[in-house]
Amino acid sequence: MSKLEKAIVAIVEVFEEYAGKDEQKKKLSNAELSELIKTQLSSPDFQSKIDKDDIKEALEKIDKNHDGQVNFGEFSQCVSNLARGYYRKKYGKEKGK
Repeated sequence: MSKLEKAIVAIVEVFEEYAGKDEQKKKLSNAELSELIKTQLSSPDFQSKIDKDDIKEALEKIDKNHDGQVNFGEFSQCVSNLARGYYRKKYGKEKGK
């Protein structure tokens, strides 16, 4: 598989791993999301490659419909926002938008 294909599979598998811990297999509860963030987004190496404000913003926007749970669409949007934050830190913020 290509790098992108592996990345897509990894995103789905991480979501399934954490969402599958209670009876709601297709949604992350607050506890599951907290555990996912604590274990999957806490390495100092990653933290140094993205601005803390971008992480905070992505996590604040994750539950778009405010139902207290995170579905896969909301989760994948959060991952996209984190990737955008990583890109910005690496190459600088876009100007003129």
